[in-house]
Amino acid sequence: MSPPRAAALSEGESLPDHLVAAAARLLAQHGAAQLTVRAIAREAQVADGVLYNHFADKEELLALALHAHVRSAERDLPALPDQPGVGDLEDNLRAYVTYGVALHRAILPAFAGLLRRPEVLTRFAALGNPVAEGRGLHAKLSDYLRGEQAIGRLSPTSHPDAAATMIVGACHELVLPPLFRGAPPTGIEVPPGFIDHLVSTCLHGLAVRPT
Repeated sequence: MSPPRAAALSEGESLPDHLVAAAARLLAQHGAAQLTVRAIAREAQVADGVLYNHFADKEELLALALHAHVRSAERDLPALPDQPGVGDLEDNLRAYVTYGVALHRAILPAFAGLLRRPEVLTRFAALGNPVAEGRGLHAKLSDYLRGEQAIGRLSPTSHPDAAATMIVGACHELVLPPLFRGAPPTGIEVPPGFIDHLVSTCLHGLAVRPT
């Protein structure tokens, strides 16, 4: 016997949104391996065939669920500093690194589980970047650093885009290799000093000794 049709549908919630939310919950809790049509239907408490009445195919639903999962993960994080000249520059960069580590730990397991589903990732990309008001973390950090540079708190010879790449790349490097080795997301630890050392290197560079 099929489960009741959208028994858990909230007041004012559309059925497509309900289905996307159910798929996003599974993605967050169990990863991409659990995202079968049957599992999503059971989570949403609908009959299996209902999904195909509202989405072109499973890939569309998965892309929307991934997008919703990223937005949900970001909502749990504190706001990023984005006003140049406000607060301590080093503390603001720590906030960006802390945010980046937390966000990547929350969302990269889902992306890693979908690497063999490039059609899902392509459709996800077409939906636009869900991070930092649609700008993405790299662009938001680059813009912030350029603003600090414009008011003189950073050297005019510094390179905001390169610094943003270093910080966002370090967050990827911290999370992705353990996932590829099969480590559970909860087992990915931030090494002692990781954030402070990254911020210090970003702001002050490497201390090259004269030869």
